[in-house]
Amino acid sequence: MTDSTSQGVTRSLTLDVVGLRWAGAAMLGLGVGLPLLPHNPGLPCPLRTLTGIPCPLCGMTTAVKAGLSGHVQASLSANPFGVVAIVVAVVLLLRPGMRSVRLPVALLVACALTSWVWELRRFGII
Repeated sequence: MTDSTSQGVTRSLTLDVVGLRWAGAAMLGLGVGLPLLPHNPGLPCPLRTLTGIPCPLCGMTTAVKAGLSGHVQASLSANPFGVVAIVVAVVLLLRPGMRSVRLPVALLVACALTSWVWELRRFGII
């Protein structure tokens, strides 16, 4: 991941997607495989476990598992960005020649804040 700055407030990150491709493939595999295991293990959020406050990524495991099982409404209820993560992972797997992607920092911050507000409202904190 490299940081590049242009004039003014437009900042962007260039992400090397090779590692993200592997992570996306693992996420998709686990999202399909975890519901098949006995007791359907989940992954607790460390921040929520320690403080009771959800992080922006809370609900992502549930959202990905539900989305890959065809339960889109449940996926969107857990964390709308779970569907986004599934789509991004699939795109990365279908485009193996893609080596990097440039994303505006403002977009990443807006997504993280939106996800966090969603989770804070979902858990009744705000």
